[in-house]
Amino acid sequence: MYQICVSGAAKGSSVEEGKELATRLGAAIAKAGHALMTGATIGLPNYAAIGYKAAGGKMSVGISPASSKVEHVRKYRLPTEAYDTILYSGLHYVGRDTLLITSSDAVVSIGGRLGTLHEFTIALETDTPIGFLQGAGGVSEQIQSLMNLAHPLRPGAMVTFSESSTQLVKELTEHLDKLHIEDKNIYK
Repeated sequence: MYQICVSGAAKGSSVEEGKELATRLGAAIAKAGHALMTGATIGLPNYAAIGYKAAGGKMSVGISPASSKVEHVRKYRLPTEAYDTILYSGLHYVGRDTLLITSSDAVVSIGGRLGTLHEFTIALETDTPIGFLQGAGGVSEQIQSLMNLAHPLRPGAMVTFSESSTQLVKELTEHLDKLHIEDKNIYK
Protein backbone atom coordinates (compact mmCIF):
# COMPACT_ATOMS: atom_id res chain seq x y z
CA MET A 1 0.00 0.00 0.00
CA TYR A 2 1.50 3.29 -1.11
CA GLN A 3 0.50 6.73 0.13
CA ILE A 4 -0.84 8.60 -2.89
CA CYS A 5 -1.41 12.33 -2.50
CA VAL A 6 -4.10 14.17 -4.43
CA SER A 7 -3.17 17.78 -5.06
CA GLY A 8 -5.49 20.23 -6.76
CA ALA A 9 -7.65 23.30 -6.74
CA ALA A 10 -9.54 24.17 -3.60
CA LYS A 11 -11.32 27.03 -5.38
CA GLY A 12 -11.73 28.44 -8.86
CA SER A 13 -13.10 27.28 -12.17
CA SER A 14 -11.17 24.01 -12.26
CA VAL A 15 -13.12 22.78 -9.22
CA GLU A 16 -16.39 22.62 -11.16
CA GLU A 17 -14.63 21.31 -14.27
CA GLY A 18 -12.81 18.63 -12.29
CA LYS A 19 -15.33 17.53 -9.64
CA GLU A 20 -16.22 14.22 -11.34
CA LEU A 21 -12.60 13.60 -12.37
CA ALA A 22 -11.44 14.06 -8.78
CA THR A 23 -14.16 11.75 -7.45
CA ARG A 24 -13.12 9.06 -9.96
CA LEU A 25 -9.47 9.61 -9.04
CA GLY A 26 -10.20 8.95 -5.37
CA ALA A 27 -12.06 5.77 -6.34
CA ALA A 28 -9.15 4.62 -8.53
CA ILE A 29 -6.72 5.08 -5.63
CA ALA A 30 -9.03 3.08 -3.35
CA LYS A 31 -9.46 0.28 -5.92
CA ALA A 32 -5.68 0.06 -6.31
CA GLY A 33 -5.45 -0.55 -2.55
CA HIS A 34 -3.47 2.57 -1.67
CA ALA A 35 -3.85 5.09 1.14
CA LEU A 36 -5.05 8.56 0.14
CA MET A 37 -3.42 11.75 1.36
CA THR A 38 -4.60 15.31 0.77
CA GLY A 39 -4.12 18.73 2.29
CA ALA A 40 -7.43 18.22 4.14
CA THR A 41 -8.90 21.04 2.11
CA ILE A 42 -12.03 21.86 0.13
CA GLY A 43 -12.45 21.50 -3.63
CA LEU A 44 -10.84 18.80 -5.75
CA PRO A 45 -8.82 17.13 -2.96
CA ASN A 46 -11.99 16.80 -0.89
CA TYR A 47 -13.93 15.36 -3.86
CA ALA A 48 -11.12 12.82 -4.25
CA ALA A 49 -11.39 11.94 -0.54
CA ILE A 50 -15.17 11.51 -0.86
CA GLY A 51 -14.71 9.27 -3.93
CA TYR A 52 -12.04 7.30 -2.11
CA LYS A 53 -14.26 6.57 0.90
CA ALA A 54 -17.29 5.79 -1.30
CA ALA A 55 -15.16 3.19 -3.15
CA GLY A 56 -14.17 1.50 0.11
CA GLY A 57 -10.76 3.08 0.60
CA LYS A 58 -9.05 1.89 3.79
CA MET A 59 -7.00 4.91 4.91
CA SER A 60 -7.76 8.52 4.09
CA VAL A 61 -5.31 10.98 5.66
CA GLY A 62 -5.52 14.77 5.61
CA ILE A 63 -2.66 17.06 6.55
CA SER A 64 -4.10 20.34 7.76
CA PRO A 65 -2.42 23.75 7.80
CA ALA A 66 -4.14 24.35 11.16
CA SER A 67 -2.75 23.55 14.61
CA SER A 68 -5.99 22.05 15.96
CA LYS A 69 -9.34 20.68 14.84
CA VAL A 70 -11.05 23.85 16.07
CA GLU A 71 -8.69 26.03 14.03
CA HIS A 72 -9.08 23.69 11.04
CA VAL A 73 -12.87 24.07 11.08
CA ARG A 74 -13.34 27.63 12.38
CA LYS A 75 -10.37 29.61 11.04
CA TYR A 76 -9.54 27.73 7.85
CA ARG A 77 -13.11 26.47 7.25
CA LEU A 78 -11.91 23.08 6.07
CA PRO A 79 -13.74 19.73 6.00
CA THR A 80 -13.21 16.70 8.23
CA GLU A 81 -15.83 14.16 7.13
CA ALA A 82 -13.98 12.25 4.38
CA TYR A 83 -10.88 11.54 6.45
CA ASP A 84 -10.00 8.65 8.71
CA THR A 85 -7.44 10.86 10.38
CA ILE A 86 -6.18 14.43 10.09
CA LEU A 87 -2.77 15.63 11.21
CA TYR A 88 -3.11 19.21 12.45
CA SER A 89 0.36 20.40 11.49
CA GLY A 90 0.21 24.06 12.52
CA LEU A 91 2.49 24.75 9.55
CA HIS A 92 0.09 26.98 7.61
CA TYR A 93 -0.18 26.32 3.87
CA VAL A 94 3.48 26.56 2.86
CA GLY A 95 4.73 24.17 5.53
CA ARG A 96 1.72 21.88 5.14
CA ASP A 97 2.46 21.52 1.42
CA THR A 98 6.02 20.41 2.12
CA LEU A 99 4.95 17.89 4.77
CA LEU A 100 2.18 16.56 2.53
CA ILE A 101 4.36 15.97 -0.51
CA THR A 102 7.37 14.59 1.35
CA SER A 103 5.10 12.19 3.29
CA SER A 104 3.63 10.80 0.06
CA ASP A 105 5.03 8.06 -2.14
CA ALA A 106 3.53 9.72 -5.23
CA VAL A 107 1.29 12.67 -6.14
CA VAL A 108 -1.58 13.10 -8.57
CA SER A 109 -2.47 16.70 -9.38
CA ILE A 110 -5.71 17.85 -10.92
CA GLY A 111 -6.71 21.36 -11.92
CA GLY A 112 -5.11 23.75 -9.54
CA ARG A 113 -3.80 27.19 -8.89
CA LEU A 114 -0.76 28.52 -7.04
CA GLY A 115 -0.85 25.88 -4.25
CA THR A 116 -0.87 23.07 -6.81
CA LEU A 117 2.11 24.65 -8.57
CA HIS A 118 3.88 24.87 -5.20
CA GLU A 119 3.21 21.19 -4.51
CA PHE A 120 4.48 20.30 -8.01
CA THR A 121 7.79 22.08 -7.43
CA ILE A 122 8.19 20.34 -4.06
CA ALA A 123 7.55 16.98 -5.75
CA LEU A 124 10.18 17.73 -8.39
CA GLU A 125 12.74 18.88 -5.83
CA THR A 126 12.18 15.81 -3.63
CA ASP A 127 12.04 13.27 -6.49
CA THR A 128 8.46 12.37 -5.62
CA PRO A 129 6.76 10.83 -8.68
CA ILE A 130 3.90 12.99 -9.92
CA GLY A 131 1.09 12.48 -12.39
CA PHE A 132 -1.26 15.08 -13.81
CA LEU A 133 -4.89 14.18 -14.42
CA GLN A 134 -5.86 16.27 -17.41
CA GLY A 135 -9.30 17.71 -18.11
CA ALA A 136 -9.98 20.13 -15.26
CA GLY A 137 -8.05 23.13 -16.56
CA GLY A 138 -5.95 25.16 -14.16
CA VAL A 139 -2.23 24.83 -13.51
CA SER A 140 -2.23 21.11 -14.30
CA GLU A 141 -2.93 21.95 -17.94
CA GLN A 142 0.05 24.34 -18.06
CA ILE A 143 2.70 22.19 -16.41
CA GLN A 144 4.13 20.78 -19.65
CA SER A 145 4.84 24.32 -20.87
CA LEU A 146 6.51 25.19 -17.57
CA MET A 147 8.58 22.00 -17.69
CA ASN A 148 9.88 22.98 -21.14
CA LEU A 149 11.32 26.11 -19.53
CA ALA A 150 12.84 24.20 -16.61
CA HIS A 151 14.37 21.29 -18.55
CA PRO A 152 16.19 19.09 -18.16
CA LEU A 153 14.57 17.20 -15.29
CA ARG A 154 16.86 15.41 -12.89
CA PRO A 155 17.66 11.81 -13.81
CA GLY A 156 15.02 9.48 -12.37
CA ALA A 157 12.35 12.17 -12.02
CA MET A 158 8.92 10.93 -13.00
CA VAL A 159 6.28 13.26 -14.36
CA THR A 160 3.41 11.75 -16.31
CA PHE A 161 0.15 12.97 -17.83
CA SER A 162 -3.14 11.23 -18.59
CA GLU A 163 -6.86 11.86 -18.98
CA SER A 164 -7.52 8.57 -17.15
CA SER A 165 -7.30 8.39 -13.36
CA THR A 166 -7.01 4.60 -13.53
CA GLN A 167 -4.09 4.86 -15.97
CA LEU A 168 -2.29 7.46 -13.85
CA VAL A 169 -2.62 5.38 -10.68
CA LYS A 170 -1.42 2.31 -12.60
CA GLU A 171 1.64 4.14 -14.01
CA LEU A 172 2.58 5.56 -10.62
CA THR A 173 2.11 2.16 -8.94
CA GLU A 174 4.30 0.43 -11.53
CA HIS A 175 6.98 3.09 -11.11
CA LEU A 176 6.88 2.76 -7.31
CA ASP A 177 6.97 -1.05 -7.55
CA LYS A 178 10.17 -0.84 -9.62
CA LEU A 179 11.65 1.79 -7.33
CA HIS A 180 10.91 -0.27 -4.20
CA ILE A 181 11.41 -3.77 -5.60
CA GLU A 182 13.57 -4.74 -2.62
CA ASP A 183 11.16 -3.19 -0.12
CA LYS A 184 7.92 -5.02 -0.97
CA ASN A 185 7.52 -6.25 2.61
CA ILE A 186 7.60 -2.68 3.91
CA TYR A 187 4.75 -1.63 1.61
CA LYS A 188 2.31 -4.42 2.51
